[in-house]
Amino acid sequence: MLNIKQNRNKQVKEAHRNYLQRHLKHRLEAARNQGNESLILQLQDEARYLHINI
Repeated sequence: MLNIKQNRNKQVKEAHRNYLQRHLKHRLEAARNQGNESLILQLQDEARYLHINI
């Protein structure tokens, strides 16, 4: 039973991380399209903080 919960928890964490990565990439693309350099830098900082490769 514990293994099932641990596995489910791992799956949820992975899904959440994947969502964060996709959402951050989308936001970064939009900022680049707008030429918003300050937002680009902020999003890059956020990615580094979260250890997400974008």
